Amino acid sequence: MLAKSVIDDVLEAALSTGGDFSEVFVENRYSNQLALQGGQVEKSLSGREFGIGIRIFKDFQSVYTYTTDDSREGLIKAAKKAAQAIKGEHILQPTSLERQAIESLHPILLHPREVEKKRKVDVMKKTYELAKNYHSSIEQVSIRLFDDEQNVLIANSEGTFVEDQRIRSRLSIQSIASDGIQMQTGGYSPGAFKGFEFFENLNLEHYAFEASRMAVTMLGAEHCPSGKYPVIIDNEFGGVIFHEACGHGLEATSVAKNNSVFANRIGEKVASNLVTYIDDGTLANEWGSITIDDEGERARKNVLIENGILTGYLIDKFNSRRMGMTSTGSGRRQSYRFAPTSRMTNTYIAPGQSTNEEIISNTERGIYAKYMGGGQVNPATGDYNFSVMEAYLVENGKIRKPLRGATLIGNGPETIQLVDMVGKHLGHGAGMCGSESGSIPVNVGQPMIRVSEMTVGGRMGEE
Repeated sequence: MLAKSVIDDVLEAALSTGGDFSEVFVENRYSNQLALQGGQVEKSLSGREFGIGIRIFKDFQSVYTYTTDDSREGLIKAAKKAAQAIKGEHILQPTSLERQAIESLHPILLHPREVEKKRKVDVMKKTYELAKNYHSSIEQVSIRLFDDEQNVLIANSEGTFVEDQRIRSRLSIQSIASDGIQMQTGGYSPGAFKGFEFFENLNLEHYAFEASRMAVTMLGAEHCPSGKYPVIIDNEFGGVIFHEACGHGLEATSVAKNNSVFANRIGEKVASNLVTYIDDGTLANEWGSITIDDEGERARKNVLIENGILTGYLIDKFNSRRMGMTSTGSGRRQSYRFAPTSRMTNTYIAPGQSTNEEIISNTERGIYAKYMGGGQVNPATGDYNFSVMEAYLVENGKIRKPLRGATLIGNGPETIQLVDMVGKHLGHGAGMCGSESGSIPVNVGQPMIRVSEMTVGGRMGEE
């Protein structure tokens, strides 16, 4: 992607004013997006992005710039211009670059760029027909197909020289049901670190039916009551609450600046004894997986909370300086336009000992959140509110009538203390996570869990 001799010169130019670390990140990216509405393809976008990011450290100062000019002269000019932000003498010389051969943890069988567009459209049309014909009340179905190939080269003044290829595929289904008076929406968006084989092996019927079933079910749902209830949150995307309200608080981005309720609390009890919280970028072919991070560090399994005790953080190279701790392979970025910082990959609550049936039958009266929607969180405090796409009332240990308009309101560090049952069946849900270094693919996950008390918002009011 870029000659080693050119990178050598750029790394040295970046250190010319006294920097003590320099890095080059080269990205060559291809992406395709297809959108189908009303059974017809309405949008087809293909694109290529190429650029180079240059980063320099001096103690606790970090400078970042990027360019699309890959000529030796252009890169050296960009590096020297960035280096002017650092005041000092050129003392350090880059360590000789040594190419690292890495084997991808996530094998690709069918490269998306080698698959003709018709095969992708066929997948979308089949999914559309399944979702549209699920029920007569389904009025509209939208299908989106996305595939992305990101090739990166990462080199730094410590001698790192490594290349990687990341290929991801995702299908998004949205169904709208109507009874002539009101409309309700259901959706599902599975994704993986895979090529076109992901779509060929995907259970299209399951995901299409679930999207439409959700919309149809909510059409006949009553408004949710408000108040404090035990809340059962199902697996897969149910983990989004803890991703937002706890996971971000465990990233060095906030911990290093003491902007997190979890800062300086290693070894303290921060969660229920039933909670073990893990970030694992090595899970084979999962949507949020990586082989190396965007700083060239190998992906790893980081146990953040073990049996309720805080055991670690997610740390990138720069924040490792501030914290006096080593990188955990968590430096990620959307593209060359962003400097990397600590981010999650596949973050989940580990399986427990309860069956789903035990969790439900042991709940006298509560709310069952089957599918979570979006929400908002204050990363400094962990305060959150999330909508529930599909909710039910639980009475006398049984799932009863569907409820709509439910919201869950609370504080992440407090909620994680109130988890009193954890199921056995771990599931992951694919999503996009936005933060300082842009939008990146992540998985959220958990088995079914029960929180002994949460504040539930709903239009029916308190009972």
